[in-house]
Amino acid sequence: MLVRGELFLLLDPYGLQRVLEPRGAMPQPAWKIDNTMTCGADEVLIAVETLNIDSASFTQIKQEVGSDEIAVAKRMKEIVDQRGKHHNPVTGSGGMLIGRVEEIGPASSKRAELQVGDRIATLVSLSLTPLRIDKITHIELGTGQVDVIGKAILFDRGIYAKMPDDLPDRVALAVFDICGAPAQTARIVKSGQTVIVLGAGGKSGMMVLAQARRNLGKTGRLIALEYDEKSAKKVQELGYADDVLVCDAQNPVETLTTVQEVVKDQLAEVTINCVSVPGTELASIMVTKDRGLIYFFSMATSFTTAALGAEGLGKDVDMMIGNGYAQGHADLALHLIRTEPALRAAYEQKCN
Repeated sequence: MLVRGELFLLLDPYGLQRVLEPRGAMPQPAWKIDNTMTCGADEVLIAVETLNIDSASFTQIKQEVGSDEIAVAKRMKEIVDQRGKHHNPVTGSGGMLIGRVEEIGPASSKRAELQVGDRIATLVSLSLTPLRIDKITHIELGTGQVDVIGKAILFDRGIYAKMPDDLPDRVALAVFDICGAPAQTARIVKSGQTVIVLGAGGKSGMMVLAQARRNLGKTGRLIALEYDEKSAKKVQELGYADDVLVCDAQNPVETLTTVQEVVKDQLAEVTINCVSVPGTELASIMVTKDRGLIYFFSMATSFTTAALGAEGLGKDVDMMIGNGYAQGHADLALHLIRTEPALRAAYEQKCN
């Protein structure tokens, strides 16, 4: 007779039985998981088509091995072979994938909504997803989208979205990868606020700008920060920001000075960090007013640096971790890109 605890482990909705090192850890923080591609009783087996490596992770890999497709592919394979998942050991982040459902376990709660053959995007991180890469067939060095032949496992608690018919796959994949950012923006940005977005020209940054503009309407002030003139010009062309400023967010004093030239002493009530490189925590804190809110969506964020940096600067700010999940986030992001022509055009250009 099975007791409740034994039944829980038999069904294993969180993937605990796949953790190899260290035993007892959850799959995401675990160093190594079992990527044997046998579908468990409550798992879904996916034939993987494309990986979308998150921006922080992909940027780090290119910095480590160079912007060379063969070198990047080799490093990605090494990570997956070593860890059983695409869990970047430097950034701690992963990405997500699209693929076709190959098998659904007999006890899976997803049997009522999925069928074999459905094309889906996983909305959980590759850093917790059992993954096997048999072959990497193409890498988009500009976007971090990687075409592969391989398999993956989705746990019973794992969320997903069916691939839409009205968007190119690469656009939909990019939208799903960052759909938590506009959803959280919709919650935190209020009419009349001054809002600053760091890394405004990236995939998440553009979506955040579009959603923030919707929340603000014609009130408040929306300020976009970008690293170089070329990226800033593209952000300006979107038409969402009131001001587009060029500065290096890894230089907090330069960033504050640049922002103050525009806002004087009226710092941001809300700052949203979408930068894909480390070292931008203090800039985010310095451009935010006391009792303001900083949303660190970027997975390059060091939350130790952010917490201790705010303390050292004597800044009384609230800071949010970039939770990639919010109820209805995929639907919100899809609605946003379907109803914002400038945003869609920018995504299609970026993903080509």
